[in-house]
Amino acid sequence: MPQLAEAYACVPSTERGRGILISGDPKSNRLLYTNGRSVIIMNLDNPLDVAVYAEHAYPATVARFSPNGEWIASADVSGTVRIWGTHNDFVLKNEFKVLSGRIDDLQWSADGLRIVACGEGKGKSLVRAFMWDSGSTVGDFDGHSKRVLSCVFKPTRPFRIVTCGEDFLVNFYEGPPFKFKQSHRHHSNFVNCVRYSPDGSKFITVSSDKKGLIFDGKTAEKIGELSLEDGHKGSIYALSWSPDGKQILTVSADKTAKIWDICEDYHGKVHKTLTCPGSGGVEDMLVGGLWQNDHIVTVSLGGMISMFSASDLDKAPLSLFGHMKNVTSLSVLKNDPKVILSTSYDGLIVKWIQGVGYSGKLQRKDTSQIKCFAAVEEEIVTSGFDNTVWRVPLNGDQCGDAESVDVGSQPKDISHPLQSPELVLVSIDSGAVLLRGGKVVSTINLGFTVTASAIAPDGSEAIIGGQDGKLHIYSIAGDTLTEEAVLEKHRGAISVIRYSPDVSMIASGDLNREAVIWDCASREVKLKNMLYHTARINCLAWSPDNSMVATGSLDTCVIIYEVDKPASSRVTIKGAHLGGVYGIAFTDEHTVVSSGEDAFVRVWKLTPQ
Repeated sequence: MPQLAEAYACVPSTERGRGILISGDPKSNRLLYTNGRSVIIMNLDNPLDVAVYAEHAYPATVARFSPNGEWIASADVSGTVRIWGTHNDFVLKNEFKVLSGRIDDLQWSADGLRIVACGEGKGKSLVRAFMWDSGSTVGDFDGHSKRVLSCVFKPTRPFRIVTCGEDFLVNFYEGPPFKFKQSHRHHSNFVNCVRYSPDGSKFITVSSDKKGLIFDGKTAEKIGELSLEDGHKGSIYALSWSPDGKQILTVSADKTAKIWDICEDYHGKVHKTLTCPGSGGVEDMLVGGLWQNDHIVTVSLGGMISMFSASDLDKAPLSLFGHMKNVTSLSVLKNDPKVILSTSYDGLIVKWIQGVGYSGKLQRKDTSQIKCFAAVEEEIVTSGFDNTVWRVPLNGDQCGDAESVDVGSQPKDISHPLQSPELVLVSIDSGAVLLRGGKVVSTINLGFTVTASAIAPDGSEAIIGGQDGKLHIYSIAGDTLTEEAVLEKHRGAISVIRYSPDVSMIASGDLNREAVIWDCASREVKLKNMLYHTARINCLAWSPDNSMVATGSLDTCVIIYEVDKPASSRVTIKGAHLGGVYGIAFTDEHTVVSSGEDAFVRVWKLTPQ
């Protein structure tokens, strides 16, 4: 069986104008965040050590470790909370339907017996507290009229619950069973986050009105605030207490994080302002923060995770990055197979190095969306959802000045011959376009609907696949295409075509879940019955020694076939990517890289059969 060697994690899902609440487990130093339907558990001491929980039926919103670190409660947009174990395959303990709308925050009580969750709901049910094992409600939460953004349990007895939300209110409940006690309207905008100090003596609320207020933990009187001089210039989205309860971390839309000393007279003074590296655009607004042991973690709107050391704040932070959206294509550079380039349709190109992980993103001058992507030694070619194709020179980590070519119709597929890098074959709905350098040299109407294409490494031959499932082989002479043969076997529209590295074979896949390997010389089928996916094939790749073909499909599986063995002796990686596999490549004979809908890039080691 193939082993998962490395997983390059996605970044937390973020949304403009909202904070996200990340959390962690101080005992094992792990970080919890969500992206799509996945809950990601990342080890802060080794970011390549990542586990994923993917059992939610709807996009997950927040997850928390129980106080003893044995269980995790995670919530999603449908108002469901799932409680599962952190060991042996994430066994499910319970699933409760808590609210009728999205859950924005949840918190365990200090004894680990009760959970409070808050968010959106119909009528008055915006907050609910329940027993973790039976789901029975403990208490009645009135007093909010709009979405409740954050809730917190007092960590020491007598238990209290504080909630805050979009109606500018901070509500205080006594219990259990919990009853409404009092409400404060000191804030003049959304109250984004409330957190108790570790000893339970006070709690702090932060809001989009740029203020932070300090309250007494038992009586909920307002006793102080964070000083406004040197304060935040934008909405404050989240706060997190230091383990000793003397300092707090706040993150804000003004692109900074601040560490405050909470003095004896209950006022907060700025101790240090942390700025995270970035380009200065809106994607550098900070939306999430967590102080865990010696790590201070901040998350920006673009998804960049920065880790500062609490004991040495002047040290430059460690930055972790990845994709937030579906990773649609992967490319391995031929001259350095350890380098992997991955792209997602939002226009992000990330460079990964095997064994190291994230090693930078490629900054293009224009960040247009990417639908098709091809990379060779010194150049990448991309196209988005308009009619232009971009040719971008690549110098190390930086992209040079891109030139764009209008091909007259939205490109379906781009292929780039290795030996004659001037030439690019772009397929469009009605036919094909040949580019030399930055110019269109010919647009050929082929008379059938084109869905995929490939060009031979020396640029002398092209294969174009149609909606009708036929493969048309053309020879390229100068700027003209001459049809040589038509290969028929597929029963669905062709989705992908690839030449083998030595150009002796072709592999093709279709929307009807079948892949076929052809012999180039005789143009006969070389390996048939490759019908083991249960949904359309999105991508395929050849191993460098021409002996294996890997296919990735919408059914979340990667299947690896050996060319010289029957298709039934295949190797399958089940559930490689939640939501489907969209990119695949070999880095060497024993290593496959895959990417998919869950925004992960994973490296698999193949064991020789």
